[in-house]
Amino acid sequence: MKKRKEGIVKTLRRLGPGLITGASDDDPSGIATYAQAGAAFGPAFLWTALFTWPLMVSMQRMCARIGMVSRKGLMAVIRQYYPRWITIGILMLSVPSIILNISADLAAVGAVGNMLVPGIHPFVFSTLGSALLLYAVVKWNYQKIFMVLKWLCLALFCYLLIPFITYTDWKTALHSTLIPHFEWTPAFFLTLTGILGTTISPYLFFWQSNMEVEELRKKHLPVGKKSFLFMDRDVRLGMVLSNLTFYFIILTSSSVLHAKGVTQINTVTDAAKALLPLAGNAAYALFALGVIGTGALAIPVLAATLAYMTSETFQWNEGLNKRYHQAPKFYRVIIASILTALLINLTNISAVHLLIWSAVLYGVVSPPLIAIILFIANNREIMNGHENSRGMNIAGVVTFLLMSICVLLLFVLQ
Repeated sequence: MKKRKEGIVKTLRRLGPGLITGASDDDPSGIATYAQAGAAFGPAFLWTALFTWPLMVSMQRMCARIGMVSRKGLMAVIRQYYPRWITIGILMLSVPSIILNISADLAAVGAVGNMLVPGIHPFVFSTLGSALLLYAVVKWNYQKIFMVLKWLCLALFCYLLIPFITYTDWKTALHSTLIPHFEWTPAFFLTLTGILGTTISPYLFFWQSNMEVEELRKKHLPVGKKSFLFMDRDVRLGMVLSNLTFYFIILTSSSVLHAKGVTQINTVTDAAKALLPLAGNAAYALFALGVIGTGALAIPVLAATLAYMTSETFQWNEGLNKRYHQAPKFYRVIIASILTALLINLTNISAVHLLIWSAVLYGVVSPPLIAIILFIANNREIMNGHENSRGMNIAGVVTFLLMSICVLLLFVLQ
C-alpha cells in the first residue's frame, strides 16, 4: 500500500506539460464559447467532449514526441525541414490570432474582476493582471513558473463542482453525451465549429513540443520507453481535465441558463451574471473565480508560445529556463504580446469580435499545420524509429478532415 502511494505521488510530480496544455485550453475565451453552446442548445453539444478527446490526445502526443525525439520545438523542426515561406506563413497567421486571444482573455479577467469588486474599472483589473503575469514570467525561474501553472490547473475544478450544487437532469445529460445530436441550421454548425476550433487550438501544438524540450533540459532525461510512457499519461490526463471542464461548463449552462430561457451568452460575464439570480451566490462565485484562475494560466501560456515560435523562426536564444539577459528577444516578445493585447482592450472592439477573428485565424492555420505535423511524425529521419502508429495516423487524418470541414463551414456560415 505504501509503495502504491509513493508511486502515485511520484507520478503526480512528473505530470506537467500535458496537464498544463489541457488546462490552458479552457481559457476564458473558450469558457465563453462553451457557455454559449449550452445556453443556446441545451445539452445538445455534450457529446463533443467525448468525441474530441481521442483527437486531442493524438495531436498532443505527436507534438510531444516530435519535441522529445528532436529536442527542438515544433517551429524549429518546421524551419529546418520545410521551406522558409511555410514557417513565416504560420508565424504571420499565429501572431494576430494569439494576441487577439490574449486580449479577449484579459478583457474577460477584467470584466469578472469588476463584477466581484464593482468599484474598480475592468481595465484596472486587466492592467494589474498583466503586470503581475509579466513580473512572474520575466523574474521567476522555469521551475517556479511551472509549479505555479500546475497549481492554477486547480481553478478548473470550480466548473466541475457547479452542476452538483444546482439542479441537473443527469439522465438527459447521459443521453446527450452518448448519442450525438445535430440540427441542420447555420447557428448550430457555427457553434460546433467554434467548439472544435477552441478545443483543438494550434498554439497548443507548439506549447506542448516546447515544454517537453524544457522538461528534458531541466531533468537531463534520456528519451526512451519510460519517458514516452510518462508523457502519454501526462497528455491523456491533461486532455481528460480539459474535456471534463468544457463538458461541465456546457452542462451548467444547459441546466441553469437554457432551462430558464437564457439562450444568448456573448461573454463570460454574461454567463456569470445570468447564473447569480438563477443558481445562487455559490455557483456565481465559482464561475467567476474559475475565469480568473484560467486566465492567469492561459495568458502566459499563449504569450510564451508566441515567443517560442518567433524565436525559433529567427533562431534567437529562447526558453523559460533562461534568464532575461540570456534570451532578451524571447522575453521581449512575451512583453510585447501582452502589452499589445492590453492596448487592444482600450479600443471599442468587443470581446466577441476578438474571439471570432481569433477563431477564423486559428481555423485557417489548423488544417495545413496538422498535415505538416502528420508528415513530421512519420518522417524516419526526424523521428528516428519513433514514428506514428497506425492508430495515431488515423486519428490525425480524422482531425485534419474535421478541421478542414470546420474552416469551410466557418467561412460559408459567416
